[in-house]
Amino acid sequence: MLAYSIDPSHCSLERIHELLQSGETISLSETAKSAINKSRNYLNERMANSSAPIYGINTGFGSLCDVQIGNEDLGKLQENLVMSHACGMGDPVPTQIVKAMLLLKVQSLSHGLSGVQEITVQRLLDFYNANVLPVVYQQGSLGASGDLAPLAHLCLPLLGMGEVWVNGIRQPAASVLEIFGWEPIQLQSKEGLALLNGTQFMNAYGVCLSAESRRLFDWATTIAAISLEGYDGRIEPFHDNLHKIRHHAGQILVAEKMRGLLKGSEIISQHKAHVQDPYSFRCIPQVIGASYGVLQHVESIFTNELNAVTDNPTIFPDDDLIISGGNFHGQPLAMALDYLCLAIHEVGSISERRTYQLIGGKRGLPPFLVAQPGLNSGLMIPQYTQASIVSQNKHLCMPASADTIDSSNGQEDHVSMGANAATKAWRVLENLEKILGIELLNATQALEFRRPLQSSPVIEQILSDYRKEVSFVSEDRYLHEDMEKSRVFLKSYQLPSF
Repeated sequence: MLAYSIDPSHCSLERIHELLQSGETISLSETAKSAINKSRNYLNERMANSSAPIYGINTGFGSLCDVQIGNEDLGKLQENLVMSHACGMGDPVPTQIVKAMLLLKVQSLSHGLSGVQEITVQRLLDFYNANVLPVVYQQGSLGASGDLAPLAHLCLPLLGMGEVWVNGIRQPAASVLEIFGWEPIQLQSKEGLALLNGTQFMNAYGVCLSAESRRLFDWATTIAAISLEGYDGRIEPFHDNLHKIRHHAGQILVAEKMRGLLKGSEIISQHKAHVQDPYSFRCIPQVIGASYGVLQHVESIFTNELNAVTDNPTIFPDDDLIISGGNFHGQPLAMALDYLCLAIHEVGSISERRTYQLIGGKRGLPPFLVAQPGLNSGLMIPQYTQASIVSQNKHLCMPASADTIDSSNGQEDHVSMGANAATKAWRVLENLEKILGIELLNATQALEFRRPLQSSPVIEQILSDYRKEVSFVSEDRYLHEDMEKSRVFLKSYQLPSF
């Protein structure tokens, strides 16, 4: 298979998702190589012919920007930068996000506005293609001068330092470079700064959150339809006419999905004794649809960012300019990630409310969805767990972007906290998968009490496949395993088209 060619021209978010999921190898296009070498050659010539201070190239960093460095120490300056900034703490970043960081860093450097060597970019590609994934830590970035600490850990192995994951095993980078026959990169002027300045930590989380949110929002809609059947809910709130007059695309989409999921159901078409359903059922399109709308909005921001140059200073060879600015500031991503975090939470919040309704002993369902309540507690406590997770998500929805703390002696006096927005949004997403797994356990249990009526062919197929993993709860048993199996089912099962 030919490698996908990284090019400075526009790349779609969908293509990035495909690359990360398919395992395709990537290479640099000739256009990218030419642009990279042009800016490197320009910088070499500029440094040879001028002793004027240029931030981060022949000066110190941050509040040390007025300290000038001699030409003989420019490479050492960059190496020191990478080592001194590798100050991450906390849990390791998931490897799928680290791989996205490598890809996004290469995409940004391919524009040829950063002054790096071609071999430096190629080594990032080597890591990506060989699945050599640096150990990066979740804590340490303020999301302002780029994602300094996480990107330092990402790039430290290029120098033969730090650690990497290979086939799930954590190893010293120096040993792995030796195995692959890769010489440590000798950084030249400006290169360390180009590697560390940038928003690839925040945006890698955004890219992966985008794909995972879309998957879980589809599951949330599907499980909501199963819950509606278990609750003996009404179809009228999903009529196309109702949603067209409000004009929100996400709402229209979810209503359409609900109609498709319920098509052919005996349960939904039977006579209903009740006139209305609670909001957690009746307003499924309005709530989940709003989250789809947020997702679409933030995806446009993630797309802009993956096609952007976000290191500093930026080199414009054709204009004979080296400009120090603030493209590394993560504010656009920080606010987008906070917004997405809230959207993810709301999908889980309404899910828990449906579970609460299902176990309440209403509409012909037994209390806690078990045949002998009292002797059996049934599905009483999974809702407790679900509620506790939803509550934790509420706490995590405090916007990180509302905070700022001075750093670097006041030189960096406003920061985005976008990295914290990213990591907490990821926690909320992981929690959503657990919340939806618990609703699925309850929804499928409730549906069994509607027999002999059948739901739609789509839902019956999902139920049949789910029952291979989780059986009907006829009496009390150890439910943690069922809840965990439900979560894993969401991760591994391919939803049918409808």
